[in-house]
Amino acid sequence: MLLRYFLLLFPTLFCITAALAQGDVKDSVRSLSEITVSAIAQNPQTVGGTRSVVRNVPIQMQNKSSLVQIINTVPGIRMEERSPGSYRVSIRGSSLRSPFGVRNIKVYWNDIPFTDPGGNTYFNQFAATNISSMTIYKGPASSVYGQGTGGVITIQNRVSENATGIEYSAGSYNYHSFMAKAGFGNDSAGRNLITYARNQGDGYRDQTKMRRDNLSWVSELAINKNHRLNVSILYTDMYYQTPGGLTLTEFQQNPRASRPAVGSFPSAKDANAAIWQKNFTAGVTHNYPISNSFSQKTTVYGAFAQVKNAAVRNFERRNEPHFGGRTMLSYDKKFGTDLNNRFNWDNGVELQQGYFNTLVSGNKNGAPDTVQTNDDINSTVYNIISQATLSLKDRWVFVAGVSVNKSRLKFTRLNEYPVNQQTFNFNNEFAPRLGLLHRFTSGWTLVGNISKGFSPPTVAELLPSTGIITPLSAEKGWNYEAIVRKNIYPIRTNVDVSGYIFKLENALVQRRDAAGADYFINAGSIDQKGIEAMLRQNLPAGNSTLFEHFENDLSYTFSYFRYHSFTRGSDDFSGKIVPGVPRHTIAYKFAIFLNNGLQLNANYYTASKIFLNDANTATADPYHLLGFRLGWRKMLNGNIAATVYTGVDNALNQIYSLGNDINAAGGRYYNVAPGRNYYAGIAFELNKSNAGTN
Repeated sequence: MLLRYFLLLFPTLFCITAALAQGDVKDSVRSLSEITVSAIAQNPQTVGGTRSVVRNVPIQMQNKSSLVQIINTVPGIRMEERSPGSYRVSIRGSSLRSPFGVRNIKVYWNDIPFTDPGGNTYFNQFAATNISSMTIYKGPASSVYGQGTGGVITIQNRVSENATGIEYSAGSYNYHSFMAKAGFGNDSAGRNLITYARNQGDGYRDQTKMRRDNLSWVSELAINKNHRLNVSILYTDMYYQTPGGLTLTEFQQNPRASRPAVGSFPSAKDANAAIWQKNFTAGVTHNYPISNSFSQKTTVYGAFAQVKNAAVRNFERRNEPHFGGRTMLSYDKKFGTDLNNRFNWDNGVELQQGYFNTLVSGNKNGAPDTVQTNDDINSTVYNIISQATLSLKDRWVFVAGVSVNKSRLKFTRLNEYPVNQQTFNFNNEFAPRLGLLHRFTSGWTLVGNISKGFSPPTVAELLPSTGIITPLSAEKGWNYEAIVRKNIYPIRTNVDVSGYIFKLENALVQRRDAAGADYFINAGSIDQKGIEAMLRQNLPAGNSTLFEHFENDLSYTFSYFRYHSFTRGSDDFSGKIVPGVPRHTIAYKFAIFLNNGLQLNANYYTASKIFLNDANTATADPYHLLGFRLGWRKMLNGNIAATVYTGVDNALNQIYSLGNDINAAGGRYYNVAPGRNYYAGIAFELNKSNAGTN
């Protein structure tokens, strides 16, 4: 019923804001909420397919505690939060193989390969101060970014001259957030940005306390007119408790409880189930325009992760140093009499090397006990990539690309004698892509793409928390995609619709045993079909003396994922719906900005029921999330902007799970998300250029 009213409400708001916006268009208006969806563009790093760009991330985050709300406004993307600090990011269902963390998605921060050579990304180390914008590529992006079938997320943290400020917010469940940033320097000496962020809270459930300290430094140095260096350093120290999954009966009786003791296994509280995590990343990017046609971009980096994971069955300690680099040589040349005729060719290589150690012991009241396994892990990944783009008269764009990918994982079990070694090689995977775009004079754009994706198992999948090294095959598949786009300038509206079919072979899926330990198997083949649509309206208020501008964002995702062929022992799951992926999601965001500085934001998100196991015998109910934020921004003394705000999330007080444990033994699928919660904050920002409101 609520969804029906929502579908009636959106066209009404759309028409009202369009009517209010009639009048002179003010091109100078800067949107606080910019999400654009595009297809192949004339950009050396564009990989084709659907690309969503989320700008002004810190401003868009209504509640500074999490990126979930802002990411889930993008169609085809779903960010889950099993408990505070524990995230999963899914692009077109890619989180099927991620009990926690981010896998099968490559992440780059300021051009640094942020995904380690073992295939894991610690996405939870990011704070709002580390992200200016995100670009999300959906589907295989092998021709530019190498291995992976889910997609790619590139994150930029730009240095701005208006980058000095502080912000404090507090909310329900003893939540507190403090952020500070300082920008300094100039074009000749170099620009710098130093940030610090602290987030902490007690959480909604038992055993869900979280604390994160985050420190970063980003520098842009111009050595001379032809050489530019970008230096990025990020350090995070965080701690978060893990409450464990509940059965349906436990979930219905007390959804805020943590996992109780079961059999010989202690409760999450008695085991002091928690994760202590430290991450350090440092990288340098060199941009060099060799000539008018050739340019080179090279990034080198080093990183280290130290993780301690106290679970109900064991205590795991991981040390993960790794390093690597990426270099791209680009050729960009205009030709002919038409200025829009252009040929671009990118060639490059990416290499990563990791020397990991994983030590697993028994867990005695939250402290390590007798050693169970001790493994050294040598991981090597390289990708050779090439992509050519031909643009003709700004009407036709042809793209062809290919990558050759190799990864090797070598496990050495040190606690056994003789020492046991196992090596897994995934060699010379050939991943091509073809794309075609046509822009019509009527303003419509059509795009077609065919691409192959390849994703080897990660270290955490070959060596899961069971401690048993499991031989697995790489998953691979072909993706077919069509996109239509229309920009309606008079009412500042963008419409994008894409449809895709992805044939995935050797799909990796998660299992969980009675103790909550994860392990993985290859699940035959999966047919993935989907439709993603987004309508975005950003309207200046014309000649209004009251309103500044309005925003309407509506996104819809349809996902129809089925096992094509999947048998496990005597169980045949062929034809079953793939668990963990809702068939329908809708996200809507409305914002209104007044000339006196008042800002009102409203957001709505709904997901249909979700199957929780391969047999489709357990489900999570649909849910509807509604949130509001009211703020006021005022310039003080000409160059200091002050903002105060307050808001509510989950205003309908829905009881739901934002991150279920898929295929959990004993039916322990459920991790309840916070109920209705409130927050308020205040921020001050030094506006050095006196440019007015953002």
